[in-house]
Amino acid sequence: MADRVTVIGWDGSPLTAAATAALSAATLVAGAAHHLALPEVPATAERIRLGSIDLAARRIAGHRGSAVVLADGDPGFFGVVRNLRAPEHGLEVEVVPAVSAVATAFARAGMPWEDAQIVVAHPRTLRRAVNVCRAHHKVAVLTSPGAGPAELALLLEGVHRTFVICEELGTAREQVTVLTSDKAADHVWRDPNVVIVIGSGPEQQSTGSWIAGRHPHGVRGWALPPAAYSGGAADPDGECGEGESAGLRAAQLARLGPRTGDLVWDVGSGGGALAVEAARFGAAVLAVDSDPGACARTAAAARAFGVQVQVVQGRAPHVLERLPEPDVVRIGGGGVPVVTAVADRRPERIVTHASTRDEAEALGAALSGNGYTVECSLLQSVELDTAAWSERERSVVFLLSALRSDLAP
Repeated sequence: MADRVTVIGWDGSPLTAAATAALSAATLVAGAAHHLALPEVPATAERIRLGSIDLAARRIAGHRGSAVVLADGDPGFFGVVRNLRAPEHGLEVEVVPAVSAVATAFARAGMPWEDAQIVVAHPRTLRRAVNVCRAHHKVAVLTSPGAGPAELALLLEGVHRTFVICEELGTAREQVTVLTSDKAADHVWRDPNVVIVIGSGPEQQSTGSWIAGRHPHGVRGWALPPAAYSGGAADPDGECGEGESAGLRAAQLARLGPRTGDLVWDVGSGGGALAVEAARFGAAVLAVDSDPGACARTAAAARAFGVQVQVVQGRAPHVLERLPEPDVVRIGGGGVPVVTAVADRRPERIVTHASTRDEAEALGAALSGNGYTVECSLLQSVELDTAAWSERERSVVFLLSALRSDLAP
């Protein structure tokens, strides 16, 4: 094993005294081509081009002498430190950090970033990175070949965002470009680059900020009463639509489990209560309804709660054909044809409901026939008037929850 392993971050600025001292004593240096070309790298040191981190780690583990690994930005932030410290390699490392590429990108843009989401986009994770860009106002994307600004823009089709694209930060070829997302696919971008994706809606205010990332704010609690989304009893158009009672909504959300990186379809969104609550969990949400009034109420509810919800007006199942792939889906109505169309898109989970047992059996048969494991519960709730402790309203509904069979235990 190497006698000493030092990981040095490089952000384009002159190396620190500690970094220079570690390099001068190195007998093995690993890094990208531009790192190995630095004048501080000893001419006598063995050099390894960093491609596979695991392969480099094995070479370092078998080396006798002092090893240095050079990496862009802060190597402890989505960098090589985690890989080198993995149990299978057994390497203990010293770290000489530098300014992270994310911090540099926001500095070049002149923007605060404690309220930003930060994601890494590889071809295998690109869709989830895009979903975070759909759901949040400010996202920094650490890109990779095949998952860069153009690919982000193509998958964000129909969603307006502003891109701040920072190419080759810290080098003589550094360039910062600001343009709308629909223009990004028309260019060829140089690697490495960082993309700051800015959405619509208000920016996080500095007053009272105490946590990085997505700041908790607004009303406390989940499965809020329908009036919280519709504008209250005084709103004559405030009906919430089919399947939006608070109790049923809570059960649906519990079974869907929306989370950051997911894309949720809410088909038959009604007044938007479930769509808004799924977005409050950090998921990207497409709310679909054929009624223009319902679409307007969903958009208004999203604005009121400060979340990003993309509203699509159209009649299911036909409108679903042009939507991006979902992770989980709530179906508020439409019967077997809509359930079948959704199942054909293979989301992980589907929830829907029925008012009669016959309807529940038909929906359950459609789901199980399309490769889903189905559970059904009969939910009954009674709302009481606490002034007289008398029954105010009773609700009975069949809740169907479906998990794709290849994921079922």
